[in-house]
Amino acid sequence: MAATLLQPTSHLTAFSHIGNWKEMVSMEEKEERKKKMVLEEKDAAKEWVYKGEGAANLVLSYKGSSPIFVGKVLRVQKAPRNSTQSTTSSVLTANEILLWNDFKDIVSSHSKEIVEQSYVLNIMLPLLGSEYVDVGKRVLVSRQFLEATEDNIHCQRPAWRVNAAKVNTICDSALLISDHSVFPHGTLKGNPCISVEIKPKCGFLPSSKFIREQNAIKKSVTRFRMHQLLKLHKGEISQKSEYSPLDLYSGCIERINKAVKALFTTPQNNFRIFLNGSLIFGGLGGGMDSTNFVNGETLENLFEGIIKADHGLRLPSFLQLIAETIFKSRVLDRLLEAQKLDSIDIEGAIHAYYNILSQPCQICKDLADCELSERYSYLHSIPLEESLKIVRDYLIAATAKDCSLMISFRPGESGGPVSPYSSVQLESTNQSFDYKAYFIDLDMKPLKKMSYYYELDQKITCCYSERENIK
Repeated sequence: MAATLLQPTSHLTAFSHIGNWKEMVSMEEKEERKKKMVLEEKDAAKEWVYKGEGAANLVLSYKGSSPIFVGKVLRVQKAPRNSTQSTTSSVLTANEILLWNDFKDIVSSHSKEIVEQSYVLNIMLPLLGSEYVDVGKRVLVSRQFLEATEDNIHCQRPAWRVNAAKVNTICDSALLISDHSVFPHGTLKGNPCISVEIKPKCGFLPSSKFIREQNAIKKSVTRFRMHQLLKLHKGEISQKSEYSPLDLYSGCIERINKAVKALFTTPQNNFRIFLNGSLIFGGLGGGMDSTNFVNGETLENLFEGIIKADHGLRLPSFLQLIAETIFKSRVLDRLLEAQKLDSIDIEGAIHAYYNILSQPCQICKDLADCELSERYSYLHSIPLEESLKIVRDYLIAATAKDCSLMISFRPGESGGPVSPYSSVQLESTNQSFDYKAYFIDLDMKPLKKMSYYYELDQKITCCYSERENIK
């Protein structure tokens, strides 16, 4: 059964004029339930299929015929498999309410789904631009729909994902967004669409005065490159990627080309290609280089009729198309600015975190004789509002460092109606392509992850320093 959507999220800013948002949403949900317009068990089996997943959400693709859902995907929240799901658990902790108190829509939310949607609307959209961010709309889902979804997609998920988490069956809604691997209704009309999903990662080198001398390597080597060595050491990858985020963000077409080629050569979990919405190349994000992709020869054949080049030149032309689009659109400029909200590095922000917790700083305790002890002492003397801003900015930057960029292409139609999309010229084939670009996976990071971020940072830096010294 098709579900009726709730009010568009652009109306959230008007809630302050009509009363408490929580009450308003509850009224809407009650009205929806009266109409019985909610995704039920039979919808899970017939219309929604597994498309992929990240750390926090599963993504389902719609295969039915309802015009409401065609060209859409459903983001369903996951829950750790070893946790007890409870409908009474708080959406935000007391410290998180303090942290996000300037954003009333966030702190007044009565469910995690609304928190996440409001975070994207109120924080990430203004930073990255409305043309690159899809806030989505919430649809109601029954517990039976979620339980059926868990059963239906179990065998399609990577084993390590299954072991780590399951569908959160106590949610009463899910997020409906456009499927950015296709153009609206494009596949229905037979228009081919090639899409690429890239995880750009952190695009700058830190220069914070709070970085310890023994970790100074962070100021000259990218986090991505250092993390590759740790992943190799832990057996999470079989070979290091030569990709450098600094190249992708450089604004130089030659360096962007180099970055795109490196991502293609070693895709890991950072590069995927879709044809008409179906994954044809790239990592599934599990195990050692777990992948589900075709080889270059098959890609050449799949691109026939889309990239008008001789056999053997279609794939290089497509990689060039990606680079040209990133170069022309400057889509990564605002993402980089959002990442740079992390201005003092985790080695500084962790101290502000302990200020918020009103706890003795474990870092200072362990580093009592550190040469930066006076600077760390300064961080513990700043007003609470300043500590809140430091940590808030760090977590927003963490979202920007961990998100993905989806770019979709379709051949331009000469003589047809004016396209609403931007266009890019591929000189090597003398073709024009419509394209659209969106940032996805803009999830809010929990405050409690600050300790994890610090510990991981130290492991990455230590592993790189030790192994480089061995050489």
